[in-house]
Amino acid sequence: MFEANTKDVLYPNFQIRQHYKHTYYLQEISSLIKRLLIQSWRRPSLILTSIFQPLLWLLMFSSLFDKAEIQPFTFTHKYQNFISSGLIVFTTFTSALNAGLPLMFDREFGFFNRLLSSPMYSRYSIIISFSINILVNILIQLISIVYISYLKGTTLFSTNNTFIIILILFLLSNSITNISLILAFILPGHIELLAFILATNLPLLFSSTALAPLSLMSSWLQILATINPLSHAIELIRYTYLNISWTFQSNIIKNHWFHLSILDITMFMIIINILSSLYIYKFISNKFED
Repeated sequence: MFEANTKDVLYPNFQIRQHYKHTYYLQEISSLIKRLLIQSWRRPSLILTSIFQPLLWLLMFSSLFDKAEIQPFTFTHKYQNFISSGLIVFTTFTSALNAGLPLMFDREFGFFNRLLSSPMYSRYSIIISFSINILVNILIQLISIVYISYLKGTTLFSTNNTFIIILILFLLSNSITNISLILAFILPGHIELLAFILATNLPLLFSSTALAPLSLMSSWLQILATINPLSHAIELIRYTYLNISWTFQSNIIKNHWFHLSILDITMFMIIINILSSLYIYKFISNKFED
């Protein structure tokens, strides 16, 4: 009988993998973001369309309802001031809702299988890279909207509301992006995903306070607008923009059923963001992680 020489046996050193964990994460995320940005750069029509569409909405609706008397129902007498915050939130929502389309096309064209078979440290890098790419696209769109609004005499951001506006837009964008990416994994193809986007995009817009105040809506539409998360984000941004002095206890949505303050809406957005992040984390763990 021969005794095995345990001194000559090689064992994997798993400590090296843990030691370079953050480096691997950053490399994977940066490479995937670079790929997505190159895709956008090679298809400039998508970038230009995403920029010009909200600008057309802003110019056309502000001109269409320029003579509308909305001062008895809101905090401003200019419709352009009223609609600017609504278009900012709607643009963020639309871009985040389309976040799953590139992932769906990667699934259909086979590139996603290459990512799964590659020696990636974690599959969560895919989710993070798509989320950051959408944030970059949203930032470009919002800069164009804010700039055009500024040229027309509307200053949306100030020293007292910049933080809360950025926080709400980030929470909304991240939550909707997570939902869109989950749908990109679950649905069989891009036709179904596009059908879902078309079926939810405009109905959520017109059942919110983006284009009209609650007081001008019928009773059943007021109920829908009150429970619409887009209305919560829109009214918060609109209130902090049109009111110099505000606190987290300020009630911004008032009706016969309940009152919502800035703190209530902020906490609601944080909870939705946490739940969507935890769900997609668990989804990736069960489906793709070892």
